[in-house]
Amino acid sequence: MNLRLITAPTEEPVSVETVKLHLRVDGTADDTLITSYLKTARELGQGLARRAFVTQTLELVIEDWPSDGILKLPRPPLQSVTSVKYLDSDEVEHTVSANDYVVDARSEPGRVIFKNIPSAALSKSGAIAVRFVAGYGAATAVPAVFVQGVLLSVAHWYENREAAMPMTLTDIPLGVKPLFLSDRGSWF
Repeated sequence: MNLRLITAPTEEPVSVETVKLHLRVDGTADDTLITSYLKTARELGQGLARRAFVTQTLELVIEDWPSDGILKLPRPPLQSVTSVKYLDSDEVEHTVSANDYVVDARSEPGRVIFKNIPSAALSKSGAIAVRFVAGYGAATAVPAVFVQGVLLSVAHWYENREAAMPMTLTDIPLGVKPLFLSDRGSWF
């Protein structure tokens, strides 16, 4: 299974202004740094929570059709499926008709339930690509527990810019990991 980001979120789960209030920072001198920490905190949080926080487009690449005809999609919550494509053994790309599958965005994780699985022989590698949109929607819809995790991560990195023993810049501050793990998505 290979998951890649196709279209990044257009906003972070917390605004720079909110982070600056949390940090008690006035002025704009550190806005670029804070924005960088904010993106990193979102990425860290999404990885730990196994969720997409704000709307983004992802692509899951798998080798073969699911044996039970049900493909669970990582990084809930699922909003929609954009396309299901596959490469046949001649490396010709085909698009599966939306009539041949049902998207279950109400389940967690979201699923693609195939009515008809193509019978063509598949490419030996990266044969099937499912492109989908995931996330809670806008930043205002992100659960507070994840917002708090992002705020605490940014604050930690902002206050501890230099790597020092025993804690380094990449260490997760106490209390952050449980926030991101509190509503963890499924692992495949």
